[in-house]
Amino acid sequence: MAKKKTGVLLWVDLEMTGLSPEEDRILEVAAIATDWDLNELETYTAIVKVDEELMKTRMVGEFWEKNKESYDALVAQNADGKSASVVEKELMHFVDRNFDDVVYLAGNSIHQDRKFIEREWPKLNKKLHYRMLDVSAWKVYFEGALHKHFTKPENHRALDDIRGSMEELKWYLKTVS
Repeated sequence: MAKKKTGVLLWVDLEMTGLSPEEDRILEVAAIATDWDLNELETYTAIVKVDEELMKTRMVGEFWEKNKESYDALVAQNADGKSASVVEKELMHFVDRNFDDVVYLAGNSIHQDRKFIEREWPKLNKKLHYRMLDVSAWKVYFEGALHKHFTKPENHRALDDIRGSMEELKWYLKTVS
């Protein structure tokens, strides 16, 4: 009999050329499989190769000017990227190794990342449950109703951002328990 897989939350963070799923593309992905106690089971990261001209035309404006270090790192690593289809296959294997039937997507403002997943990785999207654990919903309530704030570093690098989101959720849970 096959051993039950213990993953229940698929934490994902994407770095993209911008926020429009129709015009922008995924540059970097990180994923962490966790159990309900937010124990990390396995981690995955990848660079997605994007057309350089698209990066030049889409990665402009105030956000990128304020986050010059992230911009430079994302542009520099692009040459080492894999195709979106290869990354999707690797993510599918990652999910298969860690999850049985239900795969809940988790993260901060994860609905936005989900739009990119739907567009660029439709096979992965089909494996994901329609319910998601969005840490930003906790943020809205805590800041609006309770006037409590959690400040996490904004590195705008996928793996760091996931771990920051997990710490943020732990803080909210500790606050209400």
